[in-house]
Amino acid sequence: MSTAVQEPPAVKAGRTPKVVRLLVLATFVVILNETLMINAIPRLMDSLHVTEQAAQWVSTAFMLTMAAVIPVTGWFLQRVTIRQAYTIAMSVFMVGTALSAVAPFFAVLLLGRIVQASGTAVMMPLLMTTLMTVVPEGDRGRVMGNVTLAISVAPALGPAVSGLILQLGSWRLLFVAVLPIAATVTVFGLRRMDNISEPKVSSIDWLSVALAALGFGSLVYGLSLFGDRSGSVGLGIGIAAAGVATVTAFVLRQLKLQRTGVPLLDLRTLRHRTYGLSLAMLSIGFLTMLGSMILLPLYLQNLRGISPLETGLLLMPGGLAMGLLGPTVGKLFDRFGSRPLVVPGSIAIVLALGGLTQISMTMPYWQVLAIHTLLMLGLAATFTPAFTLGMGALPSHLYSHGSSMLGTLQQVAAAFGTALVVTVMSARAAQLAGSGIESVPAQVSGMKLAFGVVAALAVVTVVIAATLPRRAATAHS
Repeated sequence: MSTAVQEPPAVKAGRTPKVVRLLVLATFVVILNETLMINAIPRLMDSLHVTEQAAQWVSTAFMLTMAAVIPVTGWFLQRVTIRQAYTIAMSVFMVGTALSAVAPFFAVLLLGRIVQASGTAVMMPLLMTTLMTVVPEGDRGRVMGNVTLAISVAPALGPAVSGLILQLGSWRLLFVAVLPIAATVTVFGLRRMDNISEPKVSSIDWLSVALAALGFGSLVYGLSLFGDRSGSVGLGIGIAAAGVATVTAFVLRQLKLQRTGVPLLDLRTLRHRTYGLSLAMLSIGFLTMLGSMILLPLYLQNLRGISPLETGLLLMPGGLAMGLLGPTVGKLFDRFGSRPLVVPGSIAIVLALGGLTQISMTMPYWQVLAIHTLLMLGLAATFTPAFTLGMGALPSHLYSHGSSMLGTLQQVAAAFGTALVVTVMSARAAQLAGSGIESVPAQVSGMKLAFGVVAALAVVTVVIAATLPRRAATAHS
């Protein structure tokens, strides 16, 4: 395989560089798998005889693995060319997909998802760093709007795609269908992709890698135990506290390494106010999106009794609307800046989540569809401007660290949201069931409370949106 490095090609205004188009296609395929299993959770509970808390780990483990691996990608991407990074990431992803497809029991499926996520984790920072390198500043909003298809629309479409596939047979088909698509995309990309980066020899602090993996993993695992009906709340509090302590040790380690110039994750990105605000908005946005995407299939299938196919069709319009709006939002950002988009977008998110607190056994399905579509449109209006604004606020030497931190905290936030909504829902349902209320009303009440908690968190995005600048100031240091 050729590793010859070429200069970044000159890009005409209004055109997306070939390397970015190829990376968007590959990233869409791999990130789709982040939420592909959400719709299959009820099926997994029956097929593999696992609890609701255990089954949701097929999604949580994926996100946590990405959170643990993404910090390493800043170092990794400096040591290899784009073609090498692409080959390694897609190969690892395909190995994990094949392992998941043939998994004889739940532990092997979980291992396959972890391997899948390890490959996926490389693609997001690779795409973001390459985009910031080859796309002129005045055209980044439009190109980032297309990138939104991979980063946010793919997870949004995951439940819809899985619902269609699950109608045809076993949950294993979810992986069987993805494998040939991933292989085709990999071969196509390698035939057309040029190298535009020069590998650099650099060191890595493996203690930081271990602290990040243990800290974030312990935090979310501990939280997931809060809603366990086997009485593991005390254990959950202990594990979550240990996770917080380990994450704190990770942060202190990075601050120390910054003085020597070789941190795993350079926290100096947070000195740039616009980047920090954008990071917070994106993290909360992913928390609300993934939390809602966990609850809605459980509500529609377990309580309302509709099929995975019907669930997928009901949720698909929202995902498609998000994808279609992404490029338009990018163009509007280039022309008008962030505030005219993120302020109404964040308000729409809060209104949609507030609407979901009114779910019942008699709510018309058209209302569920309308509320979900409003949520996706609100997320589309905030994600693209926040991505572009935040990364544009950084100097070029912090692009890889900025994209790594952004990807890491998004995954942690999404995993936190997943664990949070399941915990709140399960705890509330168990409390009501213990007081004599029937199972279905108790579960509906638990879901309504979980949506209410997520809506309250989403209010923070409105405050952040009002404080974001229209455009990022040019970063020099």
